[in-house]
Amino acid sequence: MSDRLESVACNLCGSFDLLPAYSQPDELFHPDEWFNVVECKSCGLGFVNPRPTQEDIGRYYPEAFYHDFDDPHHQQRYALEAGYLENIDTPSMTLLDVGCANGDFARYMKKMGWRIEGVEISPNARKVKDFTVYNCALPDIPISEARYDAITAWAVLEHVHDPMAYFMKASQILKPGGRFVFLVTDFQSLPSRHLYREDLPRHLYFFTEPTVKRYLKTAGFELQKVDRNNKIFSLRPVNWLRYYLYKLFLKRPPSWHEIPEAPRDYFKRKGSSSLKDKIFYIATHPFAVVDRLLLPMFELLAPPALTRGIVIYVAIKQSDR
Repeated sequence: MSDRLESVACNLCGSFDLLPAYSQPDELFHPDEWFNVVECKSCGLGFVNPRPTQEDIGRYYPEAFYHDFDDPHHQQRYALEAGYLENIDTPSMTLLDVGCANGDFARYMKKMGWRIEGVEISPNARKVKDFTVYNCALPDIPISEARYDAITAWAVLEHVHDPMAYFMKASQILKPGGRFVFLVTDFQSLPSRHLYREDLPRHLYFFTEPTVKRYLKTAGFELQKVDRNNKIFSLRPVNWLRYYLYKLFLKRPPSWHEIPEAPRDYFKRKGSSSLKDKIFYIATHPFAVVDRLLLPMFELLAPPALTRGIVIYVAIKQSDR
């Protein structure tokens, strides 16, 4: 095994009894590097194994990764995220945003009257100078008392090496009755478990509702709300039709190599998205085109737990801990 990779036990239950789930490459930055996803037979937690070490994970987060946060979509989603912090009315109104990246969501909440701090481990995120940001992992921040009224982690926990330490630290530094809001992908959904929509190896862990409940209970939280939607981030079941046809006729799911190139990636590789290029894509990828045309109907008719790969959880810090 490369010294850049390490094999680990299940972070939730400690088991080494693991089932292979699938393999795929780093599609964004290192396409020649492949990674395996496994599933714990004991508790159902999914994770990359072997995985990049803490010392090496930074090279999968180049500066280009953080340029995406300038996209207008990110600027528009903050109002939706703020909605999960409604009805919190305390004199302090103190928020810690974990994985704050360039600091934009925290600044939005500051305009809403919150006192803000952030956590961002990557040196490639832009340096934030207008509020306190702890440049280390959440478990390592120099806070041990119950300071915050709310902690948010938008698409963060799937990226970390030790999710349990994050849940425990959040519980330690939240005030009794404080709110912990976090967004993760759903390993039980079709796009996460079978359609290669996860961002490996930046996504290291893949949660289910039962595994999230177990993490929360261990850390002294009470789950208040589970919300599946594609409004903040989207993980749609693209190539769902191919998956079901493979399962029906070949009795197996498609491999990563059998999933067609997405239009976005195709046009990026071609360096053009002219009408001629679009017509050529349709002519050479007819099955993928049919899949995309029928996708909205499938999402409308199928259960949300199957089609929506993004889940927002809202939990409350229990007062007797």
